[in-house]
Amino acid sequence: MTMALNLPAPSALRRLWTGTNTIQKIAFAVGLALLLMAILGPLIAPHDPNAQSLLSRLRPPIGFDRAKIAYPLGTDELGRDVLSRSLHGLRLTLMLAFLGALLGLLVGGLLGLLAGVVGGRTDAAIMSAVDTQIAVPFTLIALFTLAIFGSSLQVMIIVLGLAGWEQYARIVRGDVRRLMHLPFIEAARAAGASPRRIAFTHLLPNIVSPLVVQFTLSLSNIVLLESTLSFLGLGVQPPTATLGSMVGIGRDYMPTAPWIVIVPAALIVLLTFAVQVVGDWLRDSVDVRLRAR
Repeated sequence: MTMALNLPAPSALRRLWTGTNTIQKIAFAVGLALLLMAILGPLIAPHDPNAQSLLSRLRPPIGFDRAKIAYPLGTDELGRDVLSRSLHGLRLTLMLAFLGALLGLLVGGLLGLLAGVVGGRTDAAIMSAVDTQIAVPFTLIALFTLAIFGSSLQVMIIVLGLAGWEQYARIVRGDVRRLMHLPFIEAARAAGASPRRIAFTHLLPNIVSPLVVQFTLSLSNIVLLESTLSFLGLGVQPPTATLGSMVGIGRDYMPTAPWIVIVPAALIVLLTFAVQVVGDWLRDSVDVRLRAR
């Protein structure tokens, strides 16, 4: 007797691929390539990202005069390999963005769920906090926080996580308020289900799709925020490399060694492009109203 394996049908994957336009296919390919580069960065990086070689400083990429084959994308002002630092910087930037978006999802999702289920003064207090965060530019809050508490990885993750929690809270609170009046919630109440059981058993599974979409879209915003803070010197401190810090440090060498900035800046652009397009595709895929157009 043979056993059948429940593998994804090739036809389903083919329909998924053919259902996307050219821009979306490019974004998927770019995103997958960047993800693999970040995961395999320590294995494929040709040098230690912090190893200095002053005799090889400011070497251009291969194809230009004074280039060295050992440094295919050139070196920075301290003779460090730009390719190796870019791979490690991409890895750290993606990690910070993912953890920050995850923290924002947890904080905002739980507060939105609480506001929608409990209502009353709790709802008013949480939504007042949401309105306050929307009214105040978060970059100023981040700069103030990092100036006081420092820019360690833990502080950076917390700051990045608080960057978009209000979006999650608004989405969850709105969907919960809509679902609270539907018959299956009324039936759960009549059966004696507690507010906690209603929230986590009946409501939460029905709002997962918009949360996944918002999580994906917020990744690009957090990448840009982390790059901005690192560019200003308030992000992860040297010699640890992030894409934003590489751009910030290399801006002083733009006239003579533009590759120091161009390589990490190109990775930031490609990363935000891929994440934004994939997020838009997810939103269009899960929103029935958009699919019906």
